[in-house]
Amino acid sequence: MAPRRPDGAGAFPVPVESPAPQPPDPAELYAALDLGTNSCRMLIAQPKGSQFHVVDGFSKTVQLGEGLERTGSLGRASMRRTLQAVRICQQKLRRHKVRRMRLVATEACRRAKNGPEFLRRIKRETGLALEIIEPEEEARLAVISCAPLVSTRTEQLLVVDIGGGSTELVWIDLSSVPARDRPRAIMRLHAGFHPPESPFPAAKVVDWISVPLGVATLRDQFRDVEDDAARYALMSWFFEENLAEFAPCKDEQAREGFQIIGTSGTVTTVAASHLGLRRYDRTKVDGLRMTSDQIDKVIRDYLAMGPAGRRRDPRIGQDRQALIMSGAAILQALLRLWPTDRLSVADRGLREGLLYAQMSADGVLEDAPV
Repeated sequence: MAPRRPDGAGAFPVPVESPAPQPPDPAELYAALDLGTNSCRMLIAQPKGSQFHVVDGFSKTVQLGEGLERTGSLGRASMRRTLQAVRICQQKLRRHKVRRMRLVATEACRRAKNGPEFLRRIKRETGLALEIIEPEEEARLAVISCAPLVSTRTEQLLVVDIGGGSTELVWIDLSSVPARDRPRAIMRLHAGFHPPESPFPAAKVVDWISVPLGVATLRDQFRDVEDDAARYALMSWFFEENLAEFAPCKDEQAREGFQIIGTSGTVTTVAASHLGLRRYDRTKVDGLRMTSDQIDKVIRDYLAMGPAGRRRDPRIGQDRQALIMSGAAILQALLRLWPTDRLSVADRGLREGLLYAQMSADGVLEDAPV
């Protein structure tokens, strides 16, 4: 079942998580692997009409960036955990005989002194060649993945991807694009933030920024602050300070026609808490629109629980409980800065963007822009 889309959203490729009824032809399969600061994630998918079916997937918290703020290098235990996860991905790729794939690493490997050497070790031990991508491409792929959630009423769009080691923000002006073409214009950014001349209406990237603060790195910077509420307030203030040079921060923005889409484990966890889900359900979370008051209430509840309460809360989960307050601090800073009282929740991100980009470039999605 395809995820719900907001009113006015265009008909675009969205991940369909039920497997294809027949064993997929390996020649039709695409894979995307995202090795981040906190997690290793992979999807294997097959184009189906204007959508794609997820054939197989993998997600594991590996904490690759643990201790990176302090040492500047990836630690032995972190690399060992990550190698084990990548081996599982390699086994899945081999089992499905996948030929088309894009395997990328992000902020932890970008910043670590031994990041490139670690990727060479992965290549030696698993045969998988991961590439470190630049922040601009990471931001662009996050934007592409969110195209199905863009409302046709949106004139100014802010896409926020809160990662483990960095947070990407992209501001896009859609005001010159006909309303019905706005989600399509976002998909065309697979060719770059400043694509070559095209007969299609273009989305204009006003500004983008990659802040080297994500849920793991921000938590690590304030680990020595003992008081829970004080630590949260300091993290939110510090993140906001790092946005000072982002162009849209400097001008008053119109509330009408403005949309924020948030993609990250933080955003989906807050949404699941708001819905009271005891067991996570992607179809209820992806595409949900939350008000700032609803988000504030969830965060206040998290603070009232304290660290012990958050560890016990099944809506947060063991993997997320140590990072949820740094992510919440980032999220609340963003909502303070921009003129909207609503946030669109996206359970999608770099992997989906990698798949869309590959499939769009190959022209294998029906009715998808190229």
